[in-house]
Amino acid sequence: MAIRNIIKYPEDEETLRKVSKPVTVFDDRLVSLLEDLKDTMHHAKGAGLSAVQVGVLKRVCVVNTGKRHLEFINPVIVKQCGKNKIKEEGCLSIPNVWEEVIRPNKVDVKFQDRFGNCCQETFIGYEAKAICHECDHLDGILFIDRVKNKK
Repeated sequence: MAIRNIIKYPEDEETLRKVSKPVTVFDDRLVSLLEDLKDTMHHAKGAGLSAVQVGVLKRVCVVNTGKRHLEFINPVIVKQCGKNKIKEEGCLSIPNVWEEVIRPNKVDVKFQDRFGNCCQETFIGYEAKAICHECDHLDGILFIDRVKNKK
């Protein structure tokens, strides 16, 4: 597939702050977007990437846990609990910035797969943190908005 340009903060903050629209059509264009997100994320050595980070305002994101590749279409965190032990967080759209962000340790997520099938799964630890980060992007929220001790 293709490596897409990752938009950066603060230059493209206006785009990064937009709320993404739900996906209603599950077709080859969506599959291409998912593949491009995966390839772009791997190329940038990231742990996750949302469509808005490549300028596409669709509720789509991918996460690479090191053990598996996850795809989320129209994700909604329906339950969260605990306090994640992983504190520092970074973002491909805000390179070379790492800050302490408190996230839940366990999340239940409802989402659709690339075919439109409804799914629900529980994620713990690193996966939970990464999914929360990417879901925030879909709502125009950046991790720097959640920094524990703002400077």
